[in-house]
Amino acid sequence: MRRLTATWALPILALSLATGCSQEYDIQVLPAGSRVVALGDSLTYGYGTTPQNNYPSVLTGLTGWQVINAGVNGDTSADVLARIDQVITLDPDLVLLGVGGNDVLRRVQSGTTSANITLAIEQLKAADIAVILIAEPYFSTSALFGRASDNPIYKQIAKSENVPLYSKRWSEVISSDKLKSDQIHPNAAGYRYFAEGLHAYLQAEGWTR
Repeated sequence: MRRLTATWALPILALSLATGCSQEYDIQVLPAGSRVVALGDSLTYGYGTTPQNNYPSVLTGLTGWQVINAGVNGDTSADVLARIDQVITLDPDLVLLGVGGNDVLRRVQSGTTSANITLAIEQLKAADIAVILIAEPYFSTSALFGRASDNPIYKQIAKSENVPLYSKRWSEVISSDKLKSDQIHPNAAGYRYFAEGLHAYLQAEGWTR
């Protein structure tokens, strides 16, 4: 796989961009045209907006990358894990992995969710594919009334697997009525807000210029 590697330890920008851990990672500087897969559930698919306004489409415009939308409405961590081989065959330079919200809604044990996400990351890494983990909100009763926060499993997984974590942005979106199409899905403005934040994070960390 094509890889330009650099070690980065940049300060966190105070722009509501949470980066997760303070570890060092092998960063690929991905030029325009690079193939990136956004893998996940309805937040990746773009439920609640049009295809041109989902976050992978907006991110394509911001980065010049070829961002493939591999989000499926209703997918759990087990469903995403079952699709990992399909993603690997695409030979992406980077996978943006965000899944787990539906596990909470379906009352899947957090240990099972963590194990599925961890195995998905390990399979991608074994195929020499870089991964950025994206935290999703813990859909508790309080989240439905504007106080969403990230599920804590993502910090644990990112630390154990030594992968970058992009956190808090989905929780910010789900906490704002102006950015939602329903209780748990963004509208077009919400998806753009997420994509712009992710783009700024990717620039700060050195994935894109």
